[in-house]
Formats: sequence, structure tokens, C-alpha cells
Amino acid sequence: MKFRVVMLALLLPLLVLSKGVFAAQDVPAIAAASSIKFALDDIAKQFTQETGRKVRISYGSSGNFVAQIRNGAPFELFLSADERYTQQLSQAKETPDDGVIYAVGQLAIAAPKSSPLPLDGDLAGVKQLLQSQQLKRFAIANPDHAPYGERAKEVLQKVGLWQDIQPNLVFGENVSQAAQFAVSGATQGGLVALSLAVAKPFKARANYVLIPQEYYTPLDQRMVLTLKAGETAKLFYSYLQSDTAQSVFADYGFARATN
Repeated sequence: MKFRVVMLALLLPLLVLSKGVFAAQDVPAIAAASSIKFALDDIAKQFTQETGRKVRISYGSSGNFVAQIRNGAPFELFLSADERYTQQLSQAKETPDDGVIYAVGQLAIAAPKSSPLPLDGDLAGVKQLLQSQQLKRFAIANPDHAPYGERAKEVLQKVGLWQDIQPNLVFGENVSQAAQFAVSGATQGGLVALSLAVAKPFKARANYVLIPQEYYTPLDQRMVLTLKAGETAKLFYSYLQSDTAQSVFADYGFARATN
């Protein structure tokens, strides 16, 4: 009996230590649309401050992440720029449920402050520059796999510019890269996520104007846990639905999620 007590006393600190080590190792890989980079970085920082837990976030295009997850990538949570992509995963039985909409994205036209491109929500300035043959390069995300690129194409079709502007288009791999092109001077402007246009690194270098919502299909941005999700990923998923996180999304130009 005395031997068992002594052994328990020796093992207890090791059990507590091993639990702490396990928690420290639970740093989930998160796949997130590049449109939410600045907002999600802020939210993740607050999450760590409040819980002591960390997450590891990779940013890119939603379509590419779907392919990676279906091919075994170790992501535990996926935040898409369009719910169509999370639905593909849930239909493929890669997720425990359909997830929730965490934000509604908006499009903006942005251009470097030195650009000759007049900015307006109807893209009359783009048409003017195109017709005068002064528009050389215009950035959008690749519409084949980036939701903001798909919506940019819709806008250009809506205003009757899609056919004429194609020789001038520069495609970003994702909307973050398109925004870099749009504000860096690599192009004369572009259609980008409002959430990027209002962020300090971009806002300091460029002007922007909101595109009317009726010009494109709503960007219902949905997130979903994968079957690999652990405790920290599940906590972060819940945290993203909190008033604290939703307030940050609103600061970056996202509309409030409604489920």
C-alpha cells in the first residue's frame, strides 16, 4: 500500500505535465480565405490573449483549400469566402456538419492614390479610361477558384465591361494578391475585398469606393470544422461567433452574419 502511494505521488506530476504538453501541442492548422487576413489576425491575437491557446493560420483562395482538404491536408477549420466551397466539403462527408456563416463580404474598387483611374461604384471611370485606351492593367482575383474573383467578373459583366476589359486584366491567385496588384502601382486599380481596402497597409497607399451589392451575388462567408478538429479548433470556431470577434469583422467592412 505504501509502495502504491509513493508511486502515485511520483506519477501525478508527470501526468499533469503530460497534459500541459498535450495542450501546448494542440495548435490547429486553420485554412482561411485571404479576404479575412487582417480581421482574422486581430481575432486570433485576442483569442490567444483570452484563452492562452494558439492557432496556425494559412491564407489563400477558397477553391484551392477545398482541393487540399479533400487530398488530406491537416486543416482542422476552414473559413471560406463563399459558402459554396464549404458545401462541397460537407457533401463529400469531410465535415461533421454544414458549419455557419461568420461574415458577409463586400467588394470595392481600389486604385493607387497616384492612379489616373476615377473611382465610382458603377465603374464609369473604368469604362472612360478603357475607351480612351489609357487603361493598361486592371486587377481581379482569379475567378476560377477565388470567390471575390467570381464576384468581380459578375460586376464587370453587369456593367457591360467584361468582354472589352479582358486583355487588360491581371489575375491574382487570390484576392489578397489582387489587392496588392491594385494598390502597388503594378496595375491602375482593381476590384478587391472591402476588408482589404480598409486595412491600414492598403488604405495608406490607395483610395477605394464600395461596389453596390446589387451588382453581384452576396458573399456569404461560411466556416466549417473538419473531421480532424481538436479541442482548440472547436474553441476557436465558437470564439469566431462571439460578439468580440463579430465586432472585429464589422470594423473591417464585413456585414453581420445571419444564420
